[in-house]
Amino acid sequence: MKIAGADEAGRGPLVGSVVAAAVILDPNNPIEGLNDSKKLTEKKREKLFIEIKEKALAWAIAESSAEEIDEINILQASLLAMRRAVEKLNIQPDHVLVDGNKIPQGLMMSCDAIIGGDALHPEISAASILAKVTRDHAMIELDAKYPQYGFAKHKGYPTKAHFEAIAEHGVIAEHRRSFGPVRKVLEALE
Repeated sequence: MKIAGADEAGRGPLVGSVVAAAVILDPNNPIEGLNDSKKLTEKKREKLFIEIKEKALAWAIAESSAEEIDEINILQASLLAMRRAVEKLNIQPDHVLVDGNKIPQGLMMSCDAIIGGDALHPEISAASILAKVTRDHAMIELDAKYPQYGFAKHKGYPTKAHFEAIAEHGVIAEHRRSFGPVRKVLEALE
């Protein structure tokens, strides 16, 4: 039975896409050190990111844009990104383990939602790592485009430095307009 793990990264930030990944691991080619991406150092995540892509039977990465997040809300956008990642796998799984307490609608195979699954199931851990590293890389790219916001450092999360940058430089196209702190700045400009 082919089991895929699915997870997302980037629900909390004020900017950018929410990124999801799906992974089917190869039982004959184990990967040491898999865990919830938040419990690993950046260096360890980067190393595992490469190893997962090399050793997994299948992996895929997908996202939901800031516009989609604003349109359908962050939870639905996260679930949509996970569904897209599972559907992009070049091997279709028999079963999907999803991190969290909700299952993406529209998947054609059986699924289980597992709270804290990214620390319990290596397939979800691997997906967590791919999603987190991909999202972090996107924030580094956005930082190159808008260095005054400090995205490489805070990854778009609602930090004091991010709030100060928004206050000084305004809202950019990539900001999530439906998120309270961004919405307040936009409303103040009206």
